[in-house]
Amino acid sequence: MSKNILHIDDEEPIRAIVADVLAIHGYRMRSVATLEEALAAVRAEAPDLIISDLQLQAADGLEIIAQLHAIRQWTPVILLTGVLMDPKIVRETVGAQVSAYMEKTGPLSAVVAEVQRLIGPAQ
Repeated sequence: MSKNILHIDDEEPIRAIVADVLAIHGYRMRSVATLEEALAAVRAEAPDLIISDLQLQAADGLEIIAQLHAIRQWTPVILLTGVLMDPKIVRETVGAQVSAYMEKTGPLSAVVAEVQRLIGPAQ
């Protein structure tokens, strides 16, 4: 069975692109837009990886990550955001909450590579 990824982003086009690219690489994708949907998804099926935006319309990405970690403590998280931050500051401030920080403007191949680094190939 292929590995399961939960992707949280309130922008539908971003959810669609990320889901399509990772599905092509064999991952099972569950894309949601809200904290409530993310909590329901994690309770229904434990993801192997969580990818979350930082700034969501109805919630803060770090708040969502904290709530999801309360349910699935050891699940790796990629923070995929349009907010440009100094990588050193990211490591110092949110490094304990996330496994990786990536900018949405980066290449999708980098997202795939980071997913593979964190959880291995889809199968």
